Amino acid sequence: MKRLLTLILFILFLPTNILQSETNQESIIYQIDIRKEIDNTTRLYLSNGLTEAQKLGANAVLIHMNTYGGLVDAADSMRTAILYSPLPVYVFIDNNAASAGALISIACKKIYMRKGANIGAATVVNQTGAAMPDKYQSYMRSMIRSTAEAHGKDTIIQKNDTVFKWKRDPQIAEAMVDERVFIPHLIDTGKVLTLTAEDAVKWGYCDGIAESTDEVITKHLGYKDYKLVSYTPSFLDNLKGFLMNPMIQSLLIIIIIGGIYFEMQTPGLGFPSAASLIAAILYFAPLYVDGLAQNWEILLFVFGVLLIAAEIFVIPGFGIAGICGILFIVGGLTMSLLNNNDFNFETVSGIEAGRASLIVLMGLGISFVVILWISSKIGSRGMLRKVALNTNLEKAVSTPILSNLIGKEGTAGTVLRPSGKVIIENELYDAISENGFIEKGSPVIVTRFENAQIYVETAKKES
Repeated sequence: MKRLLTLILFILFLPTNILQSETNQESIIYQIDIRKEIDNTTRLYLSNGLTEAQKLGANAVLIHMNTYGGLVDAADSMRTAILYSPLPVYVFIDNNAASAGALISIACKKIYMRKGANIGAATVVNQTGAAMPDKYQSYMRSMIRSTAEAHGKDTIIQKNDTVFKWKRDPQIAEAMVDERVFIPHLIDTGKVLTLTAEDAVKWGYCDGIAESTDEVITKHLGYKDYKLVSYTPSFLDNLKGFLMNPMIQSLLIIIIIGGIYFEMQTPGLGFPSAASLIAAILYFAPLYVDGLAQNWEILLFVFGVLLIAAEIFVIPGFGIAGICGILFIVGGLTMSLLNNNDFNFETVSGIEAGRASLIVLMGLGISFVVILWISSKIGSRGMLRKVALNTNLEKAVSTPILSNLIGKEGTAGTVLRPSGKVIIENELYDAISENGFIEKGSPVIVTRFENAQIYVETAKKES
């Protein structure tokens, strides 16, 4: 009987003990610092931080923000991750949440600001600070407005009337982008809206003023006993974000294209091909790991390179294979930057597509200019002087033999594009064409001899 009574008491008090144990369990607040320019590095910080916070079973995520803005597409990815996060995400604006920072802040469940902090000024600008065309502003207006609308409305009962009021007025968010928006007692037309901490509280874009993250957590979020865990970026995070910087990506494209061009001007595999291969790996690797570059997009780029190589070394002239190769290379480089799902591009925004095209075209344009400049400077002066052989070899043993070839006729032993080999008096010589492409077997004549190199042009056939 005594044992039965003990068992009953144990069963009755067991739920109470479990509940008390859960109540005394320390809360975990996960903090992610975004106190730099919004780019792919900060996007990785947030993405990895949200994943780690879920694994730790955190109660909430707090973003410690101080930024003047940055890349719109990175901010778009960050605000989407926040809106669909299973954990509540709050933000503490330490000083500034401008432009892309404003968009990310508005996506958070609650916004807290330090006295003297600001939020707003989300107009899309270029690298010089000038406003982008209206199609970019239109997309940003829609994005920031929909972000504010995502928080829904409060139901307010006033004198038996039910009123629905936005938790965050979408028109105020739109005024941060569009200077044409007029809001009585807040902003006139011709100005882009930026809110101070006090104004943000008044108009529903700040849920409280605090001087530290601890004050936000204890006073506003209500966690008295908590454990603060901060996300620590790894070296790979910073390296990956650095390589995904638009300027670095354009630089890598320059090296890729330049390496391919100069390697195809010289026989064998050397420094240009190695530089091009390394640049291609650095370009595609972070995009592949991030899920942007897919297998078929990388293969498209490789196939384009093979087509151009075939056009130069196998197929005479420059036709369909060369044009398709260029299109495949440009397509592979561009589509690797887009967040598409296989062949479905419905989720790709206009800003994202425009940015990807700009990065690739800028890289191609600069690489073309660099190729022309290096080609004109090789062997002339400075560091490039050592790339070509400038030594006067007229007194060398083989020089009189080669110089005696001037004026002699022969045939093209290989295709000259513009370099190749020619056959003169049954001997094979390296030569450079003076008048562009020369097909194999065409009659040629030696025009000059400079720097141990003979130059030829197409010889006229006798009637």
